[in-house]
Parts: sequence; C-alpha cells; structure tokens
Amino acid sequence: MEIKIQPMQKSDVDNVINIEEKAYGEHHWSKESFLNELSNDLARYYSAFNEDGDLAGYAGCWQILEEVHITNVAVSPDYRRKKIGEALLKTIIDDCYKNKAKYITLEVRVSNKPAISLYEKYGFKSLGVRKGYYQNNNEDALIMWTENIFYDKFKLNYEKVIAELEGKIILK
Repeated sequence: MEIKIQPMQKSDVDNVINIEEKAYGEHHWSKESFLNELSNDLARYYSAFNEDGDLAGYAGCWQILEEVHITNVAVSPDYRRKKIGEALLKTIIDDCYKNKAKYITLEVRVSNKPAISLYEKYGFKSLGVRKGYYQNNNEDALIMWTENIFYDKFKLNYEKVIAELEGKIILK
C-alpha cells in the first residue's frame, strides 16, 4: 500500500471530522477545534492519504520545548490494520528528531489494546493512569512516555521497527 503523509490543510478538516466521528462517536473534536489547531504555533497535524487520494487517517501533536504530546491519532475504519496509524506515528517521531524534541507522551484508553501494542512497539512505556479521563464513559487513560529518543536504546529499536514498516508500505 502506498501512503502519502503531509501537513494537514484546512481543506482536509471536513474529512478529518468524518473519521473523527467514526473513531470517537459523539464525543469527538469539533471542526473549529481542528481549525484552531492548524493556526497554533505549537501544534503539528498530519493527514494520511491512500493511493487514490482519499484521507485515510490523521494525527496531531504539540511540541513544548523538549517534549511532544501526541493529541490524537485516528484511522478510518476502512483503512485500519494497514499500517497507516504506524506511518503517522513514524512521521511524528521523525519530526521530533528534526525539531530536537527528546520525549514523547500521550494518553490512550486502557481498553485500546491495538494502540497500546503499537506504542509499546515504538518504545513507549506506561508511567501512570489518569482516572476517569474519557468523558463519554469515564474510562481511564494510560499515560505513556518514551525515554529520550536520542538514546541509543530507543534509536536502535526505532530503526528496527521502521525497517519492518518500510517493508510493508510505501511512504511518499
């Protein structure tokens, strides 16, 4: 599968909202929230397109000094289990290297085992729980962090998982 990832544009937001609604139900970000994020100097958002030019997923993060907080990663149900979420995560990590961010953090639902597995594959570790974090059902969130991404241990693992990913998809 061929995937093109690029900075999110305002013209992507309607399709982002369609994925957001499918991924998160009635408790999702608004169109206005995404438009505000696109003008936020701390934020970076990405859109992933399939070979036909359809929006397949998106991700976003904030960089504050040496830390990046991943705010969201979502893939359309039609494109899940096709490495798109992983490609988006790679894009964020590559951006962290480029912008000298050392640590990456995120929250993830404790029930979202596929996402937790993906983050663990990329070196994230659970360092705590936010009780009742998700408003729609009061579900807890795992707080996950990487170690310093410039440390050899992280970089060696990252190179290994990226080699596996690049053997399965083509990133444009």
